[in-house]
Amino acid sequence: MSLLIVGTLAFDDIETPAGRAENEIGGSAAYAAVAASFATPVRVVAIVGEDFPSDTLAALEQRGVDLTGVTRGKGPSFRWAGRYHENLNLRDTLDTQLNVLTQFQPKLPDAYRDTDIVFLANIDPELQLSVLDQLRRPRLVACDTMNFWLANARPALLRVLERVDVLIVNDEEARELAQVHNVVKAASAILRLGPKRVLVKRGEYGVLAFEPGSMFAMPAYPLEEVFDPTGAGDTFAGGFLGHLASAGDANAPAALRRAIAHGSVLASLVVERFGLRRLWELRPADIEERRQAFLRLTDFHTV
Repeated sequence: MSLLIVGTLAFDDIETPAGRAENEIGGSAAYAAVAASFATPVRVVAIVGEDFPSDTLAALEQRGVDLTGVTRGKGPSFRWAGRYHENLNLRDTLDTQLNVLTQFQPKLPDAYRDTDIVFLANIDPELQLSVLDQLRRPRLVACDTMNFWLANARPALLRVLERVDVLIVNDEEARELAQVHNVVKAASAILRLGPKRVLVKRGEYGVLAFEPGSMFAMPAYPLEEVFDPTGAGDTFAGGFLGHLASAGDANAPAALRRAIAHGSVLASLVVERFGLRRLWELRPADIEERRQAFLRLTDFHTV
């Protein structure tokens, strides 16, 4: 099945307890597309500035990422800067420069309108709605959001949730959206807003997946050192949806659980380097090795 990702391609300046990196290629579409490309061809809709490197776009295309939907605007690319605390679940945003993102009006090439699986990454809910209006009959639509849109664009976001199948958010966002502190109760409240499933990302504690009458938990892989958690959530989403696209059945319960595991594997790998560096160098054997480690971690039948 085909996979479309609508999001951002950007530059990141990142500071963590492990060090500092500047001008890293980032953005939700970059992380999600590279992660998904290990399992399936990917289509991307995004905007880049005049300064975005052509060789990065070429590298994405070499991985099977269709960039027909990527436009180059006038001015610099979207840029974000952040500093992580010793507790890597906490970070401070130091700078956000929207730049060409203010020009972004996602327009799907005609060939993209029949895409089977769609990921509406973290962008303005009004733009997410405009993408939904351009799609014909997708088999599964997933979306992400953030606290800014919860606080400043809630009515539009609620309209998005009425039309998507899967919401992927972190635990803080789930609590704020539902206005309930308990994550399980928050997920139940979100399901009543429209999504058929809610995936709650919990950083070093893994992922919880909810659907009516069912809950599934996947731990995070324990790492001695995390260099950079930037993009881990988008990597998870891309890996999750890429696996579903390759499986051919986007709604089978067993396929969904395997896809969550695959996304978790890739998220555990991306944090081992700054930015996209780990994903660029990954081999299928590296992914399989970590997958087997996950299996051993969660196997309670073997003594």
